[in-house]
Amino acid sequence: MATRLIDESLFAGGEFGDGDPPRLVGARCSACGTVVFPRQDSCPRCPDGAMSARVLPVSGRVWSWTLQAFPPKPPYRPPAGGHRAYHVGYVDLGEVLVEARLAVPRAQIRIGLPVRLTTVPAYRDEDGTDVLTFGFRAELDGER
Repeated sequence: MATRLIDESLFAGGEFGDGDPPRLVGARCSACGTVVFPRQDSCPRCPDGAMSARVLPVSGRVWSWTLQAFPPKPPYRPPAGGHRAYHVGYVDLGEVLVEARLAVPRAQIRIGLPVRLTTVPAYRDEDGTDVLTFGFRAELDGER
């Protein structure tokens, strides 16, 4: 089955499908060091710096989370069969907090949980292509 990433600009260059998820890429301000995700052209904290690409770590910790029980606003596309609740949260990657889907069972999810970047299904295109977005799963022992 064919797959593609939801938005190539969210990810660092490189091959997709080699077994490892693609790396997220944000931006870092040359003046104050602020890191943002997703990338943007100007710093949210100062007017002086240039923003350059910054590949983000693959591991972090759940900073906060909730259950997304209702369908988000567009451009969200519900899966076949309708919306199903899922976990979403902020993941602390050290330099930046990233909002993401959390592919973690309710019984395991907690603030401070070590997590690792993965891809999760976002929706299926009209042509049958599975469109993937980024998410985080519980980190396994020895992965850090």
